[in-house]
Amino acid sequence: MATFQGRTCGGTALVALLLPISGIWCFTELFFTREPQDVIALRKDPVVLDCQVRGELPITIVWLKNGLKLVDSERIYVLSNGSLYITEVEHRKGERSDEGYYECLAQNKYGAILSQKSYLSVANMSPFEVQPVHTVVNEGEVARFICKIHANPPPIITWEFNRTALPLVTDRITALPTGVLQIYGVEGRHAGQYRCVATNVANRRRSAEAFLTVIPAWEPKKLQKPVIVAGPQNLTVPVHQNAMLECIAIGSPKPLVSWSRLDHRSIDVFNTRVVGNGNLMISDVKVEHAGIYVCRATTPGTRNYTVATAMLTVLAPPSFVEWPESLTRPRAGTARFMCQAEGIPTPKISWLKNGQRIHSNGRIKVQYSSKLVINQIIPEDDAIYQCVAENQQGSVLSVARLIVIMSEDRPSAPRSIQAETVSSSGILLSWERPMYNSDKVIAYSVHYMKAEGLNNEEYQVVIGNDTTRYTIDDLEPASNYTFYIVAYMPMGASRMSEHVIQHTLEDVPLRVPEISLTSRSPTNILISWLPIPAKFRRGRIIAYRIYYRKSTESAVHLVELPGAISEHLLEDVEPDSTYLVRISAATRVGWGESSIWTSHRTPKATSVKVPLAPELRLEPLNCTTITVSWKQAEENSVHVQGYRLFYREESQQETGPIGLGMQDSHYTISGLDPRRKYHMRLLAYNYMGEGYQADQTVSTPGCVSVRDRMVPPPPPPHHLYAKANSSSSISLQWGKPVFTAAVMINYTVRCNPVGLQNASLVMYLQTSETHMLVHGLEPFTKYEFAVRLHADQLSSPWSPVVYQLTLPEAPVNPPSSVKVTLIEEGTALISWKPPEGINRPITRYTILYASRKAWIAGEWQVLHREGTITMSLLENLLPGNVYLVQVSASNEIGEGPFSNSVELAIPATETAHISQGPKWADSLSRGDAKANSDVFYHLDQKSMTGIIVGVCIALTCIIICILILLYRSKARKSSAIKAEQQGNVQLAHVTRPLVNGNHIVKSQNEQETVETLMPMMPENVILDTKGGSDLIISSSTCVNEKVKKWSFFGSMKKSVKAHKEKQQPVRRNGRGLSSYQLTCDESGGSILIPPTSLQAAFCTAGDTEYSHNSDGSHETGDSGRYSHDSREEMEMAHLSSVICTTPTLLGPFVQAETVSVPVKSTSEEAELLMIGSPSTTSDLLAPPHVCQMPSPKTAREHVNHEFPI
Repeated sequence: MATFQGRTCGGTALVALLLPISGIWCFTELFFTREPQDVIALRKDPVVLDCQVRGELPITIVWLKNGLKLVDSERIYVLSNGSLYITEVEHRKGERSDEGYYECLAQNKYGAILSQKSYLSVANMSPFEVQPVHTVVNEGEVARFICKIHANPPPIITWEFNRTALPLVTDRITALPTGVLQIYGVEGRHAGQYRCVATNVANRRRSAEAFLTVIPAWEPKKLQKPVIVAGPQNLTVPVHQNAMLECIAIGSPKPLVSWSRLDHRSIDVFNTRVVGNGNLMISDVKVEHAGIYVCRATTPGTRNYTVATAMLTVLAPPSFVEWPESLTRPRAGTARFMCQAEGIPTPKISWLKNGQRIHSNGRIKVQYSSKLVINQIIPEDDAIYQCVAENQQGSVLSVARLIVIMSEDRPSAPRSIQAETVSSSGILLSWERPMYNSDKVIAYSVHYMKAEGLNNEEYQVVIGNDTTRYTIDDLEPASNYTFYIVAYMPMGASRMSEHVIQHTLEDVPLRVPEISLTSRSPTNILISWLPIPAKFRRGRIIAYRIYYRKSTESAVHLVELPGAISEHLLEDVEPDSTYLVRISAATRVGWGESSIWTSHRTPKATSVKVPLAPELRLEPLNCTTITVSWKQAEENSVHVQGYRLFYREESQQETGPIGLGMQDSHYTISGLDPRRKYHMRLLAYNYMGEGYQADQTVSTPGCVSVRDRMVPPPPPPHHLYAKANSSSSISLQWGKPVFTAAVMINYTVRCNPVGLQNASLVMYLQTSETHMLVHGLEPFTKYEFAVRLHADQLSSPWSPVVYQLTLPEAPVNPPSSVKVTLIEEGTALISWKPPEGINRPITRYTILYASRKAWIAGEWQVLHREGTITMSLLENLLPGNVYLVQVSASNEIGEGPFSNSVELAIPATETAHISQGPKWADSLSRGDAKANSDVFYHLDQKSMTGIIVGVCIALTCIIICILILLYRSKARKSSAIKAEQQGNVQLAHVTRPLVNGNHIVKSQNEQETVETLMPMMPENVILDTKGGSDLIISSSTCVNEKVKKWSFFGSMKKSVKAHKEKQQPVRRNGRGLSSYQLTCDESGGSILIPPTSLQAAFCTAGDTEYSHNSDGSHETGDSGRYSHDSREEMEMAHLSSVICTTPTLLGPFVQAETVSVPVKSTSEEAELLMIGSPSTTSDLLAPPHVCQMPSPKTAREHVNHEFPI
């Protein structure tokens, strides 16, 4: 023990002024500056546990070990600063061990405070619990060794290979801190001896050695679906520690390992990493990391996968949410302290007064653990109070002080208290007025509570100052009560009077026993009942009466039994008959009321063995819920397939049956009414029929009983929050009420669709947690939820209703009517219908198809189609294979299941003869042709109708096109004949346009350049259609091989358009143009050929379909080598070549009908000058007849020369 003298109020004045303490001007309560912490020590080592306190001196410090005062000794003593010093830590069995919980208790004149608990443990290491074992693996597989050991502090585990340390992580080897060694892709060099080494401050241990044997792989790996050989295990980790979730998967090919959370929340990427080939490590674990983690191993490129799950639980130490505040109250007043804490698991809250635990009794009440209420405050209540919150992870304390203000002129206590029993529920109290200041008394308060037991509720009645007698008439019969009285005056209350104890009288039972009826044979009924609760017994039960009769008879039989028994067997009853039974109980005062008639039907007399009646037990969980539990009768030797439960309220229709499995042993019925009697009936059944039934009646308690009418019901849960978890489940969370911390707390969750009319469909669910996942809901449906609390037979009101809509559901059914049809070699048509029962539009279809070999390997080919399409083509199908096809539907929520596999056999190449249409060749046998033709009828009616309509439309278009082509061919032939006849007639007048046509021949003085329009492009002509010039060039011998590419167009245009083009004037820049041809005779002279009507038909530019201008000339690929930048530049320059040709098409006409015109030539070379329109179409080009190229000089002279006629 350490004592500190002096005064430190001035040193702590600043701190005191900052604290909000009502009624205190100088804060002088105690507080710790350093508290003891958990310590791990070695044997024989010294240890110091800190404890430093500040407050008004003198301060006394006492240490407690496991709740008992620690006495100083030579080995353990308190230092001058209050810390505890242990010279040598002992670790022996019994009292000699120093291990345990230590607390520091500091006290001064204001009170005492207790520090948080610290645990002193001795470092140790136990032998290995699990050691590595010999392992044999195939080459290329995974080897795994594991060892486990318990040590304090936790050991560091390493591994040795052939007694040489292994690195923690390599490309193939991973050593987890949990004691697991993983070797991936085992090779022959990995064979050898392995052992683990555990090390901490206390010891170092090596495990036994295990041999790894590697079997060489002589054959290539077979395809294998992924298998998780070591999945994650459920794990509980304190906050700020590391969590390791193991996952090893094998398969061929090597599977891919991925992690996710079952609640679809994202995994914390900052504190999470993958160790090795799939192990998940979470560093610095926090509460939000808790949840269910899913390891998924998937074959690459396929949909084959397997999963393993594990739950991670995170423990958190207590922390305060609400702290108690110091209070100043007058004498006889009331003080209330509040305290709330959170942690995982939920902290347990207790209260201390000057370091001593407080028990609720009389004036001092601990309500729901979180609220401390002190009534009728007395001077002894002036103390320091602490709220303690503790769980497995530690403890935390909060301090508050209660200051009691004393009054001078207060009256003395009432005198001569007497109590007299007047009935089983009433006691008369009388007293005398106080001796001092009795004239100032304005009221009296009578306080009473049960004398036996702890945590009894104290009740108070206030009466006026005009009487000194009062009868309390709401007491329980046959119970002892204690009473005291307080006098009040304007300045305060008096002291408490002396206490008196009085016993109430017995009375008849307030309730009847709850009976249960069963039959062990067709001729007996076993009647059993439970004892009446003490508060309703009203004394000692001395006798029971059983009344029974057959339902068809009025005579009642009576059996009276002593009060010590609890069952009776009625024998010699008739089989297959209904009997009515009721019971009553008696005390020394008399008989209570009888129960209602309970019916029971005896079994039929038959040799068939059916299950015996189960042993039934009913227990009210709260005022609206009953728990039904049962077990098979010990004499039952018949197999049971299940149970059927029926129940009904008294005088109401029966509900049921409720089907229960053979493994079930309890069932909860919710949504009942308070203070009602319910009849339960349970029977077992098997394949032979229904067995014997058990009947029992039970009453639901009142939500607020008569005794509790002065205690308000607990508040409802707050902050109810609903979130849709899936299409069939909704997650609920709510807060625990402030004043609700009873030992046993249950919640009832009410759930029903919005707008529900049938009240029997409302679901009532029970839980003891503040969260629940409600399953079995309808997709895309709005539900309403409410929660109420039950504690100590009290029920809160329903919480405010919240609404939540379930998520839409992915398709639950696959597409229907899946058909596959082979339409040509290597191509099949698949069709289907949308899934049934969909509530959201389909957005996509997924088609999987594969041959049998690929299917075994998990290698599917995937096609996706829009949700509006219900057919697709499967192409590149290999002959001789059988294909499996599956289809699934998806919406915006997810993908639905796949349909059953549909097989499609592709005939071999040598036997499959498929024509261009979907028809089998005649070479197929009649049976094969019939079998294959039947495939087309697998299509649904809508698809077949669409195909027929499309084929008809296509055939109609083809026929119309053929008719148009035939008609146009006849028109071309008739136009050509007419053009020939008109050309012969006009040849006689060929000289007229030459003499009189002033638009063709111009004098040298009037123009520098002359343009000619050529009617048709001969075969040896290259047209410049790109550069914009008007030049048409032909050569004698130099370009024959280059212009052959234009011969393709020679036969494309016929003379059938001559008549049409002849009637259209040829225009360029608004001027009409004619054409002349200058040709060469055999002597080298030039001949100017006038235009004929047939030639004019080919020089007309009116048909724009076959005309080109300079803007579009770039479309001709090979003409650019002869093009010029502009037409004006070409006209200013001299012609660089002369074309000498005769169109192939006009050859016979020109040779017979042209007029030779002599022209002077300055060159010996033959030349041809054509002045024409640049819009002459290149589509009329034909293979050319080549002449020699003239020189540029000669060309310029001929351009400016006027042609004589």
